[in-house]
This record gives sequence, structure tokens and C-alpha cells, in this order.
Amino acid sequence: MYINFWYPVCLGDELTGEEPQRVKILGLRFVTFRDASGNAHVLADTCVHRGGSLGKGRIRNGRVACPYHGWEFDGSGRCAHIPSLQAGRKIAARAKVDSYPVVERYGIVFAFLGDLAEKDRPPLYEIAEWERSGWRATGPVILELDAYFERSIENGLDPVHNEFVHDLQGNIRFRPDRMTVSEHDWGTEVFIRMDPPKPGTTQLEHLRNDDDPEHFGASSAHYGPNTLVTTINLSKDNTFVQYFFEQPVDERHTRIFFLNLRNCMLDESSDERLQQINLAIAAEDIAVVTELYPVRTPASKNNELLVIGDECISGYRNYLKKWTDAGWRIDWKTSRSKGPDTAYAIPSPGRQESGNWVLDSVPMVPGTANST
Repeated sequence: MYINFWYPVCLGDELTGEEPQRVKILGLRFVTFRDASGNAHVLADTCVHRGGSLGKGRIRNGRVACPYHGWEFDGSGRCAHIPSLQAGRKIAARAKVDSYPVVERYGIVFAFLGDLAEKDRPPLYEIAEWERSGWRATGPVILELDAYFERSIENGLDPVHNEFVHDLQGNIRFRPDRMTVSEHDWGTEVFIRMDPPKPGTTQLEHLRNDDDPEHFGASSAHYGPNTLVTTINLSKDNTFVQYFFEQPVDERHTRIFFLNLRNCMLDESSDERLQQINLAIAAEDIAVVTELYPVRTPASKNNELLVIGDECISGYRNYLKKWTDAGWRIDWKTSRSKGPDTAYAIPSPGRQESGNWVLDSVPMVPGTANST
């Protein structure tokens, strides 16, 4: 799992301003809440006083209050009130927890979990079709997956599995000569041009155009370690785009925030039927991915045999290595070895501006000197 990327935290509608929510991401606990102005915030969940869970506390004065001794932390992570402190006594500068940059978009609260300065951060993925005329969006829907997030992303990047896992592919077969793999700043993309399916083999048959075969195909791309974009072109004018913003809960659990956009069948009455098709396809993927062994992607290339069709998988893994070399990969062997004796936090941008933190920064795999 990797720091210095944007991760979905919760649905915007889940934050009412009446109580905080506790969320587990990257194996660590966070608290998210709305302040008195309605702004969403995400903090490390551990109170620096005696280890109370802020996510199990209350909202007071627009701040999150620890349920153990009532310490109140504002959106910046600073403790602004200690009930037991005598009036006029100064609150120690160390009374702070990590606070993470937040963006609320597409009905989702996203947090940047890392310590990079704003100018150096990977931007949050922009959905080009969002609120664009001629497009309709549905979701987000949350999918629960008992599997490691890398396995889920790789499944979405895999062009070969479709004809074996999904019934909706009809007569479509993978052809290496019709595959194109390319790279962009933060990921790898695969495009497959396909022959239109035979009549009667797909519920979306009426959208295909046999006179426009060059546009019939699909692409999948990852952006960073945890965002997947799949585009399905049934013709030049009939396109479906799916966005998967993945939340690595821990090494065995993933939550996927799933959005669908389309420029056809725009009437609201089509939403439910299309959603059921998408969820059925997702269920087929989940059934396979949850049974993969080992649970995590093998550390050595010698433990799996990659062949033609796996180029995008290799591209994804190359990017993961690049981010490991940059020092962004969490060292879970070290953190687990210390068991419950140390409270860790993902380092926030605030750690670049000040020191004297109570919570230890989560151990990281050492990067290479020449990484960028």
C-alpha cells in the first residue's frame, strides 16, 4: 500500500455534521467529520492524550471531541480545547494529530494520504464527462471486496479474462494483434479493438453499429495505484465509462467507489437496468478475485508466469515499483512486528512544516537514492 495518493474516504452524504465517522484505509484508522461550516475533514484517528478513538467521539463546537477525556481537535488537527485544563493555561504545541488535504467531488470525500507539498502531489483524477452536456452519471455505489486492492486493479486491466469470466461478451475473443498498450504520467492503458458481437449475445445489442466497426472496443487504465477507468465503445456515439476509486482497507479488504457515466440511453428509466448489468458483471469479477492465491501480488516475477495479454499488468507493477523506489510504500512487516504497542499515522503535509509529533509515522520501505 502506498502513501502520497488520493483515496476515497466515504460518501459525502454519510457526513451529516452530527457525528464523526471512523474509516480504515491503508491498514490505519482515520476520522472524518464536518465542521460548523459544512467542510469535510480527515484526521488520524488516535487522540494523542491517552489513545482514544476520535472516530468514536462526538462533534462539539465544529470540532471532533475524544470520547475518553473530551479533547477537541479542529479540522487542522490542532487540539483547540482540553476540558480538564485550567482556564488561561496554554495547550501544548504537541497536542495535534495529522490532518489531510480533502476534496469533495462526485459525491465522494477524498483525502490525500501523504506528506507531499501541494505542488508535488498527483492531482485527483478528473472525470472529463462529469456534468458535461449529453452525459448521464449514476452512482457512486460502494462494492465490498474481500481481496487486496492491487488484485482488483489488475483484474480491471486484464483484457483476456472477459471471455472466460463474463457472459455478456458473446462471441468476443482476445486477439493480441488488436491490443495497444500505452503509458501516461501516472499509469498504463490498454485498448482492445473488437468485432461487434453477434446478434442476441448482449443486452446492449441495439447500440452497436455494424457500419462503424473501428470504434467498437474497450480500454482500461489505472491512474496511480488505486484508480481504474474502463471505457466501452459500442459505436462512435455510444460510450460507457466506468470509474473505480478503490479504498485499500487492509491487506485482505477493499472498498470500491463505483461510478458509471454514459452518453446514450439517457432517460432515467434506464438507470436501474444498466446498474443491474454492471453489478452482475462486478459480482463475476469479485467471485474470481476473492479466490486468488496468494492474496497479495507476488513479490517476485518468478512466482507468476506473465504472457501476451499481460502487458498492462506488467505496466502497473512497474509503476508500483517506481513508487516503492520513491519511498512511498508502507513497510507492513516492520509495523506488524511492533504489534499493538505503537500508534502509527500516515505522515501528513503538516510534518513538513513542523516537528514534535506524538504519533509515529508509519514505517516505509526505504526508497532508492535516484528515484524521482
